[in-house]
Amino acid sequence: MSEEQAVPLGDAALDADQSKTDLEIHKLEAGDAAPRADNPSQLDGREALQPTRLYKRRWMIVLLFSSYSLCNSFQWIQYGIINNIFMKFYNVDAFTIDWMSMIYMLTYIPFIFPVTWLLDKKGLRVIALVATALNCAGTWIKVASVKPNLFAVTFLGQLCCSFAQVFILGMPSRIASVWFGSEEVSTACSIGVFGNQLGIAIGFLVPPMLVPNVDDMDELAHHISIMFYITAGVATLLFILVVCVFQERPKLPPTQAQATARSIPPEHYSYTASILRLLRNRPFNLLIVTYGLNVGCFYAVSTLLNRMIIERYPGEEVNAGRIGLTIVIAGMVGSLICGIWLDKTKTYKQTTLAVYFMSLVGMMVYAATLNLGHLWVVFITAGALGFFMTGYLPLGFEFAVELTYPESEGTSSGLLNCSAQVFGIIFTICQGKIMDRFGTLPGNIFLCVFLLIGAIMTGFIKSDLRRQKANLMAKAAGPADCHNGSLAAASIIEESKF
Repeated sequence: MSEEQAVPLGDAALDADQSKTDLEIHKLEAGDAAPRADNPSQLDGREALQPTRLYKRRWMIVLLFSSYSLCNSFQWIQYGIINNIFMKFYNVDAFTIDWMSMIYMLTYIPFIFPVTWLLDKKGLRVIALVATALNCAGTWIKVASVKPNLFAVTFLGQLCCSFAQVFILGMPSRIASVWFGSEEVSTACSIGVFGNQLGIAIGFLVPPMLVPNVDDMDELAHHISIMFYITAGVATLLFILVVCVFQERPKLPPTQAQATARSIPPEHYSYTASILRLLRNRPFNLLIVTYGLNVGCFYAVSTLLNRMIIERYPGEEVNAGRIGLTIVIAGMVGSLICGIWLDKTKTYKQTTLAVYFMSLVGMMVYAATLNLGHLWVVFITAGALGFFMTGYLPLGFEFAVELTYPESEGTSSGLLNCSAQVFGIIFTICQGKIMDRFGTLPGNIFLCVFLLIGAIMTGFIKSDLRRQKANLMAKAAGPADCHNGSLAAASIIEESKF
């Protein structure tokens, strides 16, 4: 595959008697490629800025990731959006079907820490292989569960897919940082999140179309079987593609920030110490809570959407799915716009705060219009809610990477998602109970209160953009002072230790 032109780094170079240590660092940062002894670019006694390069393969990597993320997230909501049909088929209650979605959240919480440790030790390719293998296995288990007395088997398949999600959810920011340049990293992260959102959108739209609400159990089993077989076929194809195509990282890093991060010797890195540094990072701790509040509300709305719509508009299962689709499609547009905006402006806190506030406004308007009796109004207000609430997802990831650089992107994203899963479970259970006892409007007001708290807390997050600082320091040094530029970028690492 052809590659794009390397990013110029100046003509300054190493002296012929460069030390062995400098050569080893050069080797590590250049993707373990052996340095040439006759390297013509030399500079008296000083260390050159590391070479960087953008590879066209990066687009294939992020699109493949988005595809298998899509396949996994589709299954998160495929039970909940037609919960009344699965309740009838398996003869279980609504709360049991709610757990088919909440199991994704519950599984994530205890397993995210071992998975992020594995990511740091083994890298992106191993994580991608495990994720697609688990997702593929879960889909085939579901194929074998299409009988009314086999709810335990279909739950096992969903559990397997929920394990796969642990290996997927926090990866967009890591892939973006490892493969993409500083002017496109937020857009790349948005594309990674885009796949997850598109999967949820398809999960809202397709199950009501493939599985109609019929009374004949044999016919219903046939429709469910078709849905499960299609999902299994797609998951199997994606697993094969990951085995054949997915690459760990580019040979040369895309940015000076990534080159500096690569230069940390493995023996100097401690996963436990990294977690402790993150937990001492006050701006990041605030972001953990605010991200969890926002995304937890989104999880609750998505899980309970069918119940909200059916309660006010009986028999509208298909339109419930279409409203969910509207929420996520609008959110996908919001994600891409926010990603492009961040790459252009680097206004991480301002954009995050604005989108958070608009999520609150969107939730209030959605809650106020849901009971008006006009579905077309619900489509409009749900779309506005989705544009901002779902569009917030990549903003949180990218803001976290900026606040925590040079810590692992997988670790920071994992902590954000862990918070989201905790709040998602709490909000889904609480809102479901409030809806059962008091109705849909009080349940949505419950979510509005916590979005207001999250918006206020977001305003107190200090905007310490460490990754941008590292890139700017390296660029400012330039070829005239390469050594100082490398040290300046590396100093960001030292600052993060305290």
